[in-house]
Amino acid sequence: MRKRNESVTVEHERAAAAAVPAPLDKGCSLRHSLRLPAADAGMKRPLGRRYGFWFRLRRLIIWLLGVYIAIPFLVKLCPAIQAKLVFLNFVRVPYFIDLKRPQDQGLNHTCNYYLQPEEDVTIGVWHTVPAALWKNARGKDQLWFEDALGSSHPVILYLHGNAGTRGGDHRVELYKVLSSLGYHVVTFDYRGWGDSVGSPSERGMTYDALHVFDWIKARSGDNPVYIWGHSLGTGVATNLVRRLCERETPPEALILESPFTNIREEARSHPFSVASILCFSQQQRVMLPATNASFSFQIYRYFPGFDWFFLDPITTSGIKFANDENVKYISCSLLILHAEDDPVVPFHLGKKLYNIAATSRSFRDYKVQFVPFHTDLGYRHKYIYRSPELPRILR
Repeated sequence: MRKRNESVTVEHERAAAAAVPAPLDKGCSLRHSLRLPAADAGMKRPLGRRYGFWFRLRRLIIWLLGVYIAIPFLVKLCPAIQAKLVFLNFVRVPYFIDLKRPQDQGLNHTCNYYLQPEEDVTIGVWHTVPAALWKNARGKDQLWFEDALGSSHPVILYLHGNAGTRGGDHRVELYKVLSSLGYHVVTFDYRGWGDSVGSPSERGMTYDALHVFDWIKARSGDNPVYIWGHSLGTGVATNLVRRLCERETPPEALILESPFTNIREEARSHPFSVASILCFSQQQRVMLPATNASFSFQIYRYFPGFDWFFLDPITTSGIKFANDENVKYISCSLLILHAEDDPVVPFHLGKKLYNIAATSRSFRDYKVQFVPFHTDLGYRHKYIYRSPELPRILR
């Protein structure tokens, strides 16, 4: 009886043990349960990343579109922005130079002056004497340099373009070339440029140039005086020479380097155009080291009302620089220099200006010459001074 009970008990325990899941099954079951959530999370995470990326991209596109649409209205409502972009007078390149010390730029035969065209306006002037007077000029004061203008050497009044100062690298190199050719070179920063005091405007720039020209003529006697304008400075140059011809005191000749027809055509044709707000905020090189450059809006070229939004504010600000109109009233010899690969002022604008001048009755008794520089030379917008042909051309 006891054996039978014991056998029943053993069978009962075996049956109970069989009813309990095996440890292996339990382990597998646990592992399976652990894997499933991990797999689900892995599927959700890439979806979340993709969703976040497209959301941010869409938000960026909407923001850029908003800025793109807002800029034309901003420019239209604030014409002063366009004036800033035309002049770029707040771009001082190269930085950290002392304009009172032209010798730091390798101009040991140059003197720094300050003239006052109007009340509350002071302009900084550099006068570089011909290389033949270099030794005599060392250590001399302003009075000696002023008297030197009466020596038997021609004088060039150089009117620089927008951005930078009279100490710009390519400008300094041109002074050296002209000095080596036997010219006095007088240049200055318009009011609002460099260390000159005042607010820039087309009228003010022209008046500054007129003041410096009269200052030169009062000291140079019968020596010939030539006007040389570069880029935006060609607009100042034709304004100046037109006034001089109207009062019957024309210069010996007018030299225009990389000229345009008028500021509206230059703004419309500018091949480096980017949104004005970008040029306004970062400034190039100005071309921006220039330069520049930098005041037209090719990405808006087909924007509805392009002229109304972008070009009209320029003239509203009193900025015209109408070279094409001015040459019709100029009566002196004219030389135009332009590089075919000019990336700032398109070559065809210089050629167009020449065609206007060549057919103008005001030049019927004077020589008008256009000198192109082939693309292979690489003179672009501001390196024509490198041409070995320049001495021959000027002669």
